[in-house]
Amino acid sequence: MRGVFVDANETLALIMERLEKLGDPKVKIHKDPDIKPEQYPDILDGAEIAIVDHTALPTEVAKKCAGLKHVVFLGTGARSYMNPEELAELGISVHLIKGYGDTAVAESAIALMWASARVIAMMDREMRGGNWLREDGMQLTGKTLGLIGFGGIAAEVARIASGSGMKVIAWNRSPKSCPGVEFTDLDTVLARSDVVSLHLLLNDETRGMITREKILAMKRGVILINTARAAIVDEAAMIDALKSGHIRHAGLDVFNIEPLPGDHPLTKLPNVTLSAHSAFRTPEASENLIEAAWEHCRRIVSS
Repeated sequence: MRGVFVDANETLALIMERLEKLGDPKVKIHKDPDIKPEQYPDILDGAEIAIVDHTALPTEVAKKCAGLKHVVFLGTGARSYMNPEELAELGISVHLIKGYGDTAVAESAIALMWASARVIAMMDREMRGGNWLREDGMQLTGKTLGLIGFGGIAAEVARIASGSGMKVIAWNRSPKSCPGVEFTDLDTVLARSDVVSLHLLLNDETRGMITREKILAMKRGVILINTARAAIVDEAAMIDALKSGHIRHAGLDVFNIEPLPGDHPLTKLPNVTLSAHSAFRTPEASENLIEAAWEHCRRIVSS
């Protein structure tokens, strides 16, 4: 059984090579992170396992991938790139990797929160342009952080935020408990939070979940942080709320269109801090990610 890492960047390729063990299944590393979906059949060349970082795999393309039985997706958000149910009907199993970057993403969410509260990116831009901009920031000690969704990443965010003197409340679809975190209903989280941070997987239930009505139910002057998936939020409603000041500032790592076009409305708003879907990108997280990918390949071959 053969595998192909179809869209490896230089960093992940090097880790993949370094973590290979004697007796591991044969995995070819295709060192091009910018492949197009239509290239899958040629790159896989009949291999049974596709290791995928970020390249969309439409079902119609998957039908042309002779021999493909397994997709090892490097992360948890496969639904943003493929339809696992439709692939399953073709006999292709999609394997996810959870928990590899919980700390990395949590630290990024915290960084976006602090940068948003103190408008650091805005002042940096203005000063580089010769304008000595001095803005009043939001002091976060004593403020309430509301977490929507509570998995491993949110638990890390709660740990860091609690240590910095914030009160943490949370809503989760299933019952959870965590020391120092008050769990309550979604409406209460929206109404009480000075900062709202999203930590949900994208699926049919969560797509568009943060509607215009839910945004308006948040405190005026709220900070919104999204390191989860952009499609969870009504983007047009969020932009309107940013323009009106209902949302004081947004710290965003995820977007409906990636890479984000330079002329996108979000790039024109001063009260938005943007990062390029990089919350998970640390050497430690990458090491965890590729080790987990190898473990998937080993398990698939031995099963």
